[in-house]
Amino acid sequence: MSTIPLIVRLLASSVSVANRAGKIVRDVMSKGELGIVEKGKDDFQTEADRSAQRCIIASLEAQYPNLSIIGEEDNPVDTQDEIPSDWIVVDKDNEVMRLECPSSLQGVNEEDIVVWVDPLDGTSEYTQGFLEHVTVLIGISVNERPVAGVIHQPYYKNLIGGEKKIGRTIWGLQGVGVGGFVPAPPPDSLIITTTRSHSNPVVEKALNVMNANQILRVGGAGYKVLQLLEGIASVYVFASSGCKKWDTCAPEAILSAAGGKLTDIVGNFYKYGASESRPNKSGVLAAVNSDLHDYALSRIPQELKETLSK
Repeated sequence: MSTIPLIVRLLASSVSVANRAGKIVRDVMSKGELGIVEKGKDDFQTEADRSAQRCIIASLEAQYPNLSIIGEEDNPVDTQDEIPSDWIVVDKDNEVMRLECPSSLQGVNEEDIVVWVDPLDGTSEYTQGFLEHVTVLIGISVNERPVAGVIHQPYYKNLIGGEKKIGRTIWGLQGVGVGGFVPAPPPDSLIITTTRSHSNPVVEKALNVMNANQILRVGGAGYKVLQLLEGIASVYVFASSGCKKWDTCAPEAILSAAGGKLTDIVGNFYKYGASESRPNKSGVLAAVNSDLHDYALSRIPQELKETLSK
């Protein structure tokens, strides 16, 4: 197994641990004791956020001790804390393990990697019952750029071979593509996906100039990018500083692997090095292909770009 490049092994591990974190998210909800803590205005944390993050970080650290791992929740895994043994996942997804690693990523070492973890993207939606919006995000960056990622949907229901399954995991790897589903072409008309709960006049102005046929307001950056990948929406527009690096690292990696593009509102790529500030201060602009991204970027007024670039 040591002959398999590190990036492939890490992505395969991330798929398996995201599945386990998703089960923790469901288990907390089914027990009905969410343990909600308010971190700030419209910013909540639940027992599911905390436990899923402990599962993810402990599992990855056990296998890759020299990684830099940055999680959303302010509870780094303490080696003195007792973590349930079934939360430590060392399995690796077989499908991912068979991937051929791009030559540009074959020589990557643990020290070159920063992993960005959002254990429960869409916490507000989770507490309000919009469970299909909830995702678990694990993004893998090398030299400040996202190269691989996992989006797990704990509450996604589908039929496989006549058997009802809950939860699905989608992954992407630069130079390889995406797995876990088949991307769909964009809709014929311009459909924009944007925030459900974090709007303001600047956000609305950026939406109004798009001349969209429809605007979808949903929770979670992971879920919005899934809408792009599934052909439900054409462009994701969020002209505000509300997103963080752990919200966009995995979605950007997967979207990019599928031929899409995610930048800030000005058109610049975010950097995902460990020393970068956490907030995505200049908003998010994403699309399933470069042409749609170019169109959306051209519609954003210069004064709005300048406002968000300050």
